[in-house]
Amino acid sequence: MSATSGTAPPGTDAPASACLSHGIPPHTAGMRIGLLGGSFNPPHEAHRAVSVFAMKRLGLDRIWWLVTPGNPLKQGRALHTLRDRMAAAEAVARHPRIEVSCLESVIGTRYTVDTMTYLRRRCPGARFVWIMGADNLAQFDRWEGWRRIAAMVPIAVIDRPPDGFRALSCTAAHALAPYRITERSAGTLADRRAPAWTFLTGMKSPLSSTRLRNPDGSWKETSSP
Repeated sequence: MSATSGTAPPGTDAPASACLSHGIPPHTAGMRIGLLGGSFNPPHEAHRAVSVFAMKRLGLDRIWWLVTPGNPLKQGRALHTLRDRMAAAEAVARHPRIEVSCLESVIGTRYTVDTMTYLRRRCPGARFVWIMGADNLAQFDRWEGWRRIAAMVPIAVIDRPPDGFRALSCTAAHALAPYRITERSAGTLADRRAPAWTFLTGMKSPLSSTRLRNPDGSWKETSSP
C-alpha cells in the first residue's frame, strides 16, 4: 500500500512531474505482469530474487516494482526520498524484465485498491498478478479495501519463513480460502479471474528492508553478491 496527498508526502522530494517517465511501463495486450509494491526503503537483493522467482513460477512476462510515496501502515518511520528509493531500486533490479515505476506518485493514489482500479481501467488487456510476501498477507485485512483488491486481481503470496504459518492462519487467508489454488497450478494464476490466489514456497532469502535500516532510518551498507 502507499500514501500520497495533494502535497508532497513524507519521503517525496519532487512533484509527480519529475516521475512522469516512470508511470505505466511499456506493455502489450495479453502480457502477464506481476506487481510488487512497497516503499523499497531500501530495495535489496531479496526484492530481485522474489521477482525472478515469481516470473519463473507464475510464467510472467514482466515484473513492475511500484515504489510508493509512503505506506499508511508504516507512518512515522524514517523514509528516504522517493528519488533516492527509485534510483536505488533501479540499481538493484538489474533485469531486462523488471521495470521500476513511481506510478502512485504520478497518478496520486493513496491506496493499493485505487492503484489497481486505475491500472485495470488504463491497461485492460494486461493480465496482472499482485505479489506480496507472507508477512503482508498476515496483515492484508488491515489494507484499505482489501476484499476489493482480492476481487480485482489474482494474488501470489511468497512464503517468507518464519511468517508462513502465521500468514496462512490470518483473517484474510481464511476469508479467501475457497479461492486458493495449488502451487502446481500457479502457472495459470495470471489467466484466472479474481478472486484467485496461491501460496508459493521455496523462496528462502532472510533479507528485509527493516533489517537493512539503521535505528536512525539510514540505510546500512551492503555489498552486492
